[in-house]
Amino acid sequence: MKKKILIFSCFILAGSSLMAQVGYQWKTASSGGYSYKYVTNDPTKSRFYTLPNGLTVILSENAKEPSIEYRMAVRAGSNTDPRTSTGLAHYLEHLLFKGTDRFGTLDYAKEKPLLDKIEALYEKYHATTDPVKRKEIYAQIDKTSGEASNYSIANEYDKMMKSIGGQSTNAHTWYEETVYNEDLPSNAVDKFLALQAERFRNPVFRIFHTELEAVYEEKNRGLDNDSWKVSERMNALLYPTHNYGQQTTIGTIEHLKNPSLVEIRKYYNKYYVPNNMAIVLSGDFKSDEMIQKVAKSFAYMKAKPLELYNPAPEKPLTRIQTADINGPSAETVKIGYRGYAENTKESMVLDLISSILSNGKAGLMDINLNKQQKVLSAYASYQQMKDYGTFTLSAQPKQGQTLDQAKQLLLDQIALIRSGNFDESLIKATVANSKLSLLESFDKNNFRVEAVTNEFILNRATKWDKSLSNPDDMAKINKKEVVDFANKFFKDDYVVILKHKGEDKSIQKVEKPAITPVKTNTNETSVFTKNLLAAPTKPIEARFLDYQKDLNFGKTGIADVVTVQNKENSIFKLTYRFDMGAWNSKLLPYAARYLTFLSTDKYTAEEISKQFYNIACNYSFSVRNDVTTIEISGLQENFDQAVSLTEHIFANCKANEEALKEMKSSILKSRENTKLNKSAILSGLMNYAQFGPKNPTNFVLSNEELQQMTSSQLLDILHHINTYKHAVNYYGPETPETFTKHIAKVHVLPQSFTEAAPAQHFTYTDNKDNQVYFANYDMVQSEIRWIRNNGVYNPSETPKVNLFNSYFGGGMGSIVFQTIRESKALAYSTFAFYVTPDKKEKDNAMMAYVGSQADKMNDAVGAMNELLNVLPESDKNFESSKSNSLNALVTSRITKNDIINHYYADQRLGLDHDSRIDEYKGIQPLTFADIKSFHTNNVANKPYNYCIVASDKKVKADDMQKFGKLNTLTLEQIFGY
Repeated sequence: MKKKILIFSCFILAGSSLMAQVGYQWKTASSGGYSYKYVTNDPTKSRFYTLPNGLTVILSENAKEPSIEYRMAVRAGSNTDPRTSTGLAHYLEHLLFKGTDRFGTLDYAKEKPLLDKIEALYEKYHATTDPVKRKEIYAQIDKTSGEASNYSIANEYDKMMKSIGGQSTNAHTWYEETVYNEDLPSNAVDKFLALQAERFRNPVFRIFHTELEAVYEEKNRGLDNDSWKVSERMNALLYPTHNYGQQTTIGTIEHLKNPSLVEIRKYYNKYYVPNNMAIVLSGDFKSDEMIQKVAKSFAYMKAKPLELYNPAPEKPLTRIQTADINGPSAETVKIGYRGYAENTKESMVLDLISSILSNGKAGLMDINLNKQQKVLSAYASYQQMKDYGTFTLSAQPKQGQTLDQAKQLLLDQIALIRSGNFDESLIKATVANSKLSLLESFDKNNFRVEAVTNEFILNRATKWDKSLSNPDDMAKINKKEVVDFANKFFKDDYVVILKHKGEDKSIQKVEKPAITPVKTNTNETSVFTKNLLAAPTKPIEARFLDYQKDLNFGKTGIADVVTVQNKENSIFKLTYRFDMGAWNSKLLPYAARYLTFLSTDKYTAEEISKQFYNIACNYSFSVRNDVTTIEISGLQENFDQAVSLTEHIFANCKANEEALKEMKSSILKSRENTKLNKSAILSGLMNYAQFGPKNPTNFVLSNEELQQMTSSQLLDILHHINTYKHAVNYYGPETPETFTKHIAKVHVLPQSFTEAAPAQHFTYTDNKDNQVYFANYDMVQSEIRWIRNNGVYNPSETPKVNLFNSYFGGGMGSIVFQTIRESKALAYSTFAFYVTPDKKEKDNAMMAYVGSQADKMNDAVGAMNELLNVLPESDKNFESSKSNSLNALVTSRITKNDIINHYYADQRLGLDHDSRIDEYKGIQPLTFADIKSFHTNNVANKPYNYCIVASDKKVKADDMQKFGKLNTLTLEQIFGY
């Protein structure tokens, strides 16, 4: 599990304007019996505590919804892995979900001798090189693990979190960190802290060999991920000494196959100490009460002397290094430069330069490369780590373009920076857009905890004031400073990775071990869990929407108006919503794409992008299957300018034949690349299975039709888009009355709407017998999806669907996950859902998924089929699933623009009220018998379509024919081109 580290910047809002030059100063205060530090004008109002044992606690109150986001952060990741045991930190992350001597076990006294024996066997296995003897030892490990599983309770941690209302149990490991994350209802704090404190008190590394196999599967997914391989190779060349480049988070195959439980325990004891850990909480609580509870819960932790990874500085790079990577996906070129340590002036300038180059609107690469279609796509980014940062440029070549040509175009943009050939206003606009993009983010608890957790990990929690002032400091940088810096930094000392389409002959196969399924004891409960869940909690009151009260309905001309007033700040979002899309017109998506390259009688396409960027506003034209939207957003003070400019663009855009020619070429190249994307292929197989040869994936213009497409056809759509029926939706600070008058002046409507062409109707296939739809792809894994159409949507079934999904196939505590991953170690990723449609006229479907090593495919299919046909019964799982489903509904708060979106979602389902009301009432009386009946009637013993993407060199046709009639599809059949 890994994450991308984002550069953190901040904002301050006052009235309708974004303020600059606000003072951020550290202050000290005491309250609730504890002292803490805080920074003045901090929008998160974070309190930074250090407990007597050295544990850092960061609290940020936010009472807008009755929930709390949590992170437990440890400054230990792949950097601190021993060189002889790479991947160890990541192993440990997985094992910290397995329980302690008090939970996750039925009888620890009986379990422990077996666990000790397993540990000793792994040490023997680790020291043995003879293949025959290793297999003998592994057979003993497998046998003893089966005996130990008589006493273990798999995923009891996840069941507890599910029972108290947790919605997102997960964790990740990265270079400098391992972070455990949860969210929970605010009424479950006491139970939650008791569980978390116990979790880290004395973790027991049980159910190890099946979990280790899940990590192997995660490694396999990496071997099938070309972008992952590109990043690994680039890091290895940029950091020839530092562990950023010399060892990966997932670890080497050799080390994965030779684990040591002794080394993992040593690692835990060394790094999981309070003076190296932080608890971060944001949400609905009182800080004075919370700090007392946290301090009491984790007082048992004892500080220890600690020495973190402290590498020797990298020597300067002195030459250009080039490496080639082969793989089945599309070609790309990536250029990387080694940057600077966190919170340095140099890193801030590199962050700024990355936005000057690439900001999605008016950066040099956006304008010169993407807008002018000189490459298929290009971007720049700066990734900040603790000791260094990595500055990257990346491009996908267009039709007929070599990787070297694309590389040169990227370097040409660097030359523009070095020569000062850019507008200084880009600096100001970059800062303004950064502030605006964060304006709503700090309302979200997960953003708050991620921001301050990153500060802790990078050892700069004491520099929070500096991080907060980063945008204002960035605004002080002038063009000359950027140019001078660029000339010093961008030298011939970079790394180039050329990703070619071709066979990767370096991939090592991870051999499948012989694993006997372990017992999961799903229906058992430890004494600790019984006591924890028995404690009373104060109920949270559900709050559902009343559309007649929470929305304002009106008219502007012949168009319906739906508004929600923003009483918190000056952000607005205006949407024109059309009930038509690509299924009404194949040309509509191409018209939307064409628009981005067009000029008007007043402005060039480049000037349009710059104008929006300069006023920190956005506009988009989005075409989905049966809905199209034009969205405009930004600060209300720029409303007239942004809306008028958008209206002007649609009314006055003019043909650009050269742009159309390039667009056609880019689309053809994109289509070639899509055929190289295994996820797109699997999605296409699914649509083929559901709808047959004529389906949503291949309902597109053929290549010949694409070449015949004309500017006049596309301009006719763009110029007349407002004549088609649409509603006007607004979330912003204006009152409904003021907005309705306002919009009438800037959005001109016809006397009557033009009728859209009828939408294409796709006929659902009738699943009378099992069918296999196979597509060949050069990969290590096999990916299998089950899909079955199951009749037209029925809203009365939604409560059962919700609860069934939670019990059967959703999350780590589900039946599917526990069986296929925990017990049988057949996959890293697996799930199963009964899918209800987004529109009342559409069909339901049953869908399942397993991504497994190719030589496990038959076993994985058999395991999933067994669950689809026979629903295991677990009272404890059912009760926790029911509690979790109800908690999710009770604690959810739909606010702001999402109220409008939810209204339309329910309207599409034929509902005139908040659908969650029916779900909440419907789930409460349900019993396991109801879910069993639902499974019997809708899932069990039915014919299914098996959609399989795998290498025909690794899976056998004879095996697939055992699942059903084999249909091997060509890419042209799947995609329609």
